[in-house]
Amino acid sequence: MSIFKARVKEFEDVLAAPQDVVDLKQLRQLAFNGVPDVQSFRALSWKLLLGYLGPKRSSWTSTLAQKRALYKQFIEELVLPPGHSINGGGADEGDGDKVNSVGVGLQDHPLSEGPESRWNTFFNDNEFLLQIDKDVRRLCPDISFFQQPTEYPCEIVVHSKGEHGRRLHERVVPTVLSSANVERKGLGMTKINLITKRSVENYAAMEEGQEAHWEVVQRILFIYAKLNPGQGYVQGMNEIVGPIYYVMASDPDLSYRTHAEADCFFCFTALMSEIRDFFIKTLDDAEGGIKFMMARLSNMLKSKDLNIYELLKSQELHPQYYSFRWLTLLLSQEFPLPDVLRIWDSVFADEQRFDFLIKICCSMILIQREAILENDFASNVKLLQNYPPIDINVVITHAGSLA
Repeated sequence: MSIFKARVKEFEDVLAAPQDVVDLKQLRQLAFNGVPDVQSFRALSWKLLLGYLGPKRSSWTSTLAQKRALYKQFIEELVLPPGHSINGGGADEGDGDKVNSVGVGLQDHPLSEGPESRWNTFFNDNEFLLQIDKDVRRLCPDISFFQQPTEYPCEIVVHSKGEHGRRLHERVVPTVLSSANVERKGLGMTKINLITKRSVENYAAMEEGQEAHWEVVQRILFIYAKLNPGQGYVQGMNEIVGPIYYVMASDPDLSYRTHAEADCFFCFTALMSEIRDFFIKTLDDAEGGIKFMMARLSNMLKSKDLNIYELLKSQELHPQYYSFRWLTLLLSQEFPLPDVLRIWDSVFADEQRFDFLIKICCSMILIQREAILENDFASNVKLLQNYPPIDINVVITHAGSLA
C-alpha cells in the first residue's frame, strides 16, 4: 500500500469509524501532517478542528440543520432590504411597527431618518460594504474559482423580482470609495499596503438568477460585520474567509457543498473568535494581540539565529514590515492557495493553535539565511514582503524541527 493510500485509510478510520465519537486527539495528529485532498476529509476535519461540529457524530445532523436554518434567518433579516417579502407579498406581517394608510411600516419608510429606521441602517451599511465589495472582487486572483458561478446560489437573493438591493454589490458604487485606508477598531489607521498585495483586477457580477463565489463571500463578510458591530469589517478578513469558503464549496459531497455558505460562515466565525484580537488595534499589546505575536516571532528568531536577528535590527527592518501581514492573515497572502490550505491543516490541528504558525514564520526567515545576510535593507524588505516560491513541505518540515 502506498503512503498516500495509507494516509487516506487513516483518515477514513478516524472520521468514519463505527464508534459515535471522533477521536479529536488522533484527528489533530493526522491533520497536522496534512489532510489528503480527497473525499470530504479537509472540509470535515476543519469543521471539527474549528469546533463548528462536536466530536459526537450523532449530533452532526441536528447541529447542521440548526445552524443552517439560523444562517438563512440572518440573510432574511440582515441582507434583504427592509419591508421585503420573501414570498412576494408586502411588508412583513406581524411587525410591531405602526403602519400608515398604504400599509408601509412608518419605521420602514425609505425617507425615515430616525435612528431606529431600518432604512437608515440599510444606507449606513454602505460605508463598510464599499470596502467589502472592493476586497472580495479581487480575492485569490491566482485562481479563477471566485469569479465562477456557484452551483448553489442563494435563491431569495438572486431572484430579486426587480427589487433593488437584495444583491449586496448593487448597493455600492466602487468609484465612491475615495480613502486608501481602512480603520482597525480602536486607534488610528492601518495602511492598506501593510495588509494587501493582491491584484487590482475586479471581478464582474453575475446575471439575475446566478451569483459568483465572490458574491457569496461578500454576503458572509457583510453578515459577520453586522453581527459584530464592535469589530465590524476590517480589510484582511476577506483573506481569512476565502480559503475556508473554497474548501467548503469544493466539497465532493454535494449534500455538504449545497450548504457551503452557511458552514463557511460558522467556521469563519469560530476562527475569528480566536484571532479577532489581531484585528482590534486597542488589543495589539494584549496576549492575543498582533504586537505580542510579532514579539514572540522576534524572540524566537533571536534564539535560533542571532546573526539574522542582529542584522535585521541594524537595518531597522522592523517585524511589522513583514510579519504583521504574515501573522494577521495566517500566511494566506504569502503562498498559493493549495499551500495555504496545507499550512492551515497544521495550524488548525495545533492545540496551541498559533505556536506552530510562529514557527512557520520563523522558518521562512531562517531558510533565507544566506540571502538575508548578504542583502541590504531594500532587498530584504522585498524578499520578506514577496516571499520567493518554495516547496511548502520544506518550510513545514523545518518548522516542525524547531523546539
